[in-house]
Amino acid sequence: MTTKKERTVIVTGAARGIGYAIAEEFVKNGDFVAIFDLNEEAAKSAAEKLGSAKGYKANVAKEASVKSAVEQVVADRGTVDVLVNNAGLQFISPTDEFPEEKWDLVVDVILKGTFLTTKHVLPAMKKQNWGRIITISSGHGRRPDKYKSAYVAAKYGQIGFTNVVAMENAEFGITANSILPGPTRTELIEKQLPVLAEKDGTSVEEALKTHIIGNQWLGRLLEPSEIAATALFLASDGAAAITGEALGVTGGE
Repeated sequence: MTTKKERTVIVTGAARGIGYAIAEEFVKNGDFVAIFDLNEEAAKSAAEKLGSAKGYKANVAKEASVKSAVEQVVADRGTVDVLVNNAGLQFISPTDEFPEEKWDLVVDVILKGTFLTTKHVLPAMKKQNWGRIITISSGHGRRPDKYKSAYVAAKYGQIGFTNVVAMENAEFGITANSILPGPTRTELIEKQLPVLAEKDGTSVEEALKTHIIGNQWLGRLLEPSEIAATALFLASDGAAAITGEALGVTGGE
């Protein structure tokens, strides 16, 4: 629950997967969602399905693109109440074979993207002395895995960055927290499994157990809706005293 009605919520990378589920949860709550995605057509299509939403083209790794998209949202809606940093991607390779351009791409989208979107929503939040910043990190933000050096580095970095933002902006009524999802049923994981199996010389089923589910207590993939419910809670009045935290939604590990 929140006393602010029909809040303006930006969710990055929200045309599909966890981001879409988060956008859907906020729309169901009565909020308006700005869907930021590199694929403008996909963003607009997702917004049409959701109803109380609008798609915006945004390359989160480029400051000019982020600044322009945020300015459009503020022009349309007057302010930004909630930001969910969700955009991300994956590339799998042993560290000594990791291509520099792929390292830069993964880190730029995940870590630099989190910085840029946060940087450009803060003025609107400060102006109204209220805001919620939620960063979708990963269980790999506290637990490494083979072949994912860039992803793990970026996810660890998101948590540290978010905590600094929380510290700097508490006086303005702005909270900032990270969610660390465990293995979630998304296209990202589905694409990873054959690559991991090939590198290990095992089956897809064995790769799922070794790299994805591992020692997770529930022994199953999480659903995107379970991550979305946590994001909605962190944006609620009930979470007003929670800031600078990294909340695991992992299924136990």
